[in-house]
Amino acid sequence: MKPVDFAFDQPATLAQASTMLATEGARAMGGGQSLGPMLNFRVARPARIVALHGLAECQGVEDAGDALTLGASTPHAAIEDGRTPDLPGGILSRIAANIAYRAVRTRGTMGGSLCHADPGADWLCTLGALGALVLTWTPRGGRMVPLSGFVTGAFRTVLQPGEIVQAIRIPRPGADFGWGYVKACRKPGEFAHAMCAVLLDPTHGVRRMVIGATGGPPVVLEGDRADPAAVEGALEGAGLGPVERRMQAVIAGRAMEQAMQAHRGTRA
Repeated sequence: MKPVDFAFDQPATLAQASTMLATEGARAMGGGQSLGPMLNFRVARPARIVALHGLAECQGVEDAGDALTLGASTPHAAIEDGRTPDLPGGILSRIAANIAYRAVRTRGTMGGSLCHADPGADWLCTLGALGALVLTWTPRGGRMVPLSGFVTGAFRTVLQPGEIVQAIRIPRPGADFGWGYVKACRKPGEFAHAMCAVLLDPTHGVRRMVIGATGGPPVVLEGDRADPAAVEGALEGAGLGPVERRMQAVIAGRAMEQAMQAHRGTRA
């Protein structure tokens, strides 16, 4: 199949893009790796596509020491290849390297992935565990939205008409942190059936577990609740069957073990 007819705009500034996106039937496109197939299958039928990947205001990376800020148009492949600063242990490059396939990683962007809000997306789960903030832009001024509150449902976010994700701010964990991320796929490159990211960061008092691929927003467990034994109970209202909940609990256990081993390694 082919897409329905639509207008295609390539704005030069965020202000132009915001005006275009505020019109009825408009939809933003980052790298187009998710929206493109949806257009071809006519799952998405926008009247207008607004391409954001060329905006200079959505590019660039800032390393402020306590946090990394990545432009929303940063491609997965740039992170995978080490062309951007990374967190200790190469956390971001390892995540990026396991997203879909190389062709997708070359065109797909971090901001586009978050805005698409697919429940099985890697960045949605992992950046949530890392405590990332989404920095948005509007003509009236932007806002900083914790990623844990950015997604409201499958393929739905808190973005308002004309509001654009400009960058993502990722806090740098303390020196004695532990990190774990595990996902279960039928084969490499496919979306996960279960996934979990765990951050243990005693320096900042963080013990966080995020469960992805739930069919809705990621499920966040913090403090004493961030335990694999609590996963099945936390997912009871997520519409998953008992087998799916058990799979998520097993994956969470593996992610927690990874994080604990990494934490012990930093203390050695």
